[in-house]
Amino acid sequence: MAGNGKLYGVLALQGDFEKHQLALERAGARQFEVRTVDALREVDALVIPGGESTTMLRLMDYYGMFEPMREFGLTRPVFGTCAGAILMARGVMSPAQKSLDLMDIDVERNAYGRQVDSRIVEIESKIGPLEAVFIRAPIIRRTGAEVEVLASYLGDAVLVRQGRHLAATFHPELTEDTSVHRAFIELVES
Repeated sequence: MAGNGKLYGVLALQGDFEKHQLALERAGARQFEVRTVDALREVDALVIPGGESTTMLRLMDYYGMFEPMREFGLTRPVFGTCAGAILMARGVMSPAQKSLDLMDIDVERNAYGRQVDSRIVEIESKIGPLEAVFIRAPIIRRTGAEVEVLASYLGDAVLVRQGRHLAATFHPELTEDTSVHRAFIELVES
């Protein structure tokens, strides 16, 4: 069974967390909703879903989860999609906001345009072909020396790995393909 008995937390404060839970289950991993600091302590890895990053930050602050999540990411694997990738970045622009600073990337929020500009495209990646769903997606404007670009779209990195962390500016949980979630599981197991 994938997941090696590890428990994968999905931050369930806001956003499309249910879709990530289903994708992890389809990929063979045990998953658990994380809404509190106590729940965060129970998991081996964490998924931060898409949604609205400023709303997530407010809720993380309200529930006292910001610093515990940052500390979690210093020692354990985190996978962020869309807003989750924004929260994992070192630098955030358009507008600037605080982040967990878990990956050496700078992102521009909503850089592909408004909701009406959302798109589904086929992209090539180091883990195989992917269907990428972009919804008010950020663009990774800078990657640090330790960041490996796994996939690009229109010349910009859209799937990146750094150490134990993975970030996607698109929504792999909105497709039937579990390749990206399986790549995270493999990262956690290694």
